[in-house]
Amino acid sequence: MEWLYGDFRTSTDPALLQIDVIHGFLVESYWARNIPKHIVEHSIKHSLNFGLYDARQQVAFARVITDYATFAYLADAFVLPEYRGRGLAKWLLECVTLHPQLQGLRRWALATLDAHGLYEQYGFTCLKRPEIFMERHDADIYQQ
Repeated sequence: MEWLYGDFRTSTDPALLQIDVIHGFLVESYWARNIPKHIVEHSIKHSLNFGLYDARQQVAFARVITDYATFAYLADAFVLPEYRGRGLAKWLLECVTLHPQLQGLRRWALATLDAHGLYEQYGFTCLKRPEIFMERHDADIYQQ
């Protein structure tokens, strides 16, 4: 699928993804610091990916891990710093949440330290019953 926003384009075409751009951002991010490139490539292979482009240059990314029936996890969403402040994060989230294959899901999830206000605009809330959720988390896995 493809969407247009002025001179920008969002696409789910995996052939357009620029792995070096995605890895270059994620390896420095707070949530995936030092992630190996082969792990990024493997995660992309098994996700529904959204690349956002200025002409041919990738400037933003998000991926959804889903069963396409009941659940979706929004991961690795970012806009390159030099492209922030143009409404691109909002537009990317609009493309993600309105994707036809992601409609009718019972639950969406994501994790963020600093973008709660953005995600709230798309229906995300803090966990209503955090006591029923559990996680298995190895924060240092990419350091090993």
